[in-house]
Amino acid sequence: MALEICVKAATGAPDVLGDCPFCQRVLLTLEEKKVPYTTKLVDLGNKPQWFLEINPEGKVPVIKIDDKWVADSDVIVGILEEKYPEPSLVTPSEFASVGSKLFPSFVKFLTSKDPNDGTEQALFEELKALDEHLKAHGPFVAGDRVTAADLSLVPKLYHIEIALEHFKKWKVPTEFDHLHNYTKLWFSGESFVKTSGKKEHVITGWATKVNSS
Repeated sequence: MALEICVKAATGAPDVLGDCPFCQRVLLTLEEKKVPYTTKLVDLGNKPQWFLEINPEGKVPVIKIDDKWVADSDVIVGILEEKYPEPSLVTPSEFASVGSKLFPSFVKFLTSKDPNDGTEQALFEELKALDEHLKAHGPFVAGDRVTAADLSLVPKLYHIEIALEHFKKWKVPTEFDHLHNYTKLWFSGESFVKTSGKKEHVITGWATKVNSS
């Protein structure tokens, strides 16, 4: 029986899959584990009553497992790993924190209005560290197999690439070629294409945050 998962609908297009990297992380996990699922799209700007009844906090993703609705992508991914252990996506502990500061660094730089506040440099250092890690350990975060660390990181890299180019005219430096090879490999993959929001919806999704900062 297919699992039901509630994910973000695109801003301004409630019938289209939205741009939430945390939703995509869970969808990618389901894809990698070949677990059948059906998606329910939730318009976060106009949350339906049925959704607030199953999840009063109103956040996505939420998934129904064993007749219980479970929220939080960290929790969901952990449960899916226990329930569907094959193929294993467990990240070896020494690689579990790779890239963990990348997304907060990106958000700070994206929303910054001061070019001299160090946020650009902080993001650059995070990307550099990831590139060096992939050079030493790649092609994936934990070596030659996909793990949960990749599925968490790749949707965020997708947002970083699209949002920074659009709002800041900023691109991931070309010298980070291991990182570029990594994203190229992922972004063209069937499961990634199937589970990612379209570029224009990523831009719309960040516009409010950028304009209000």
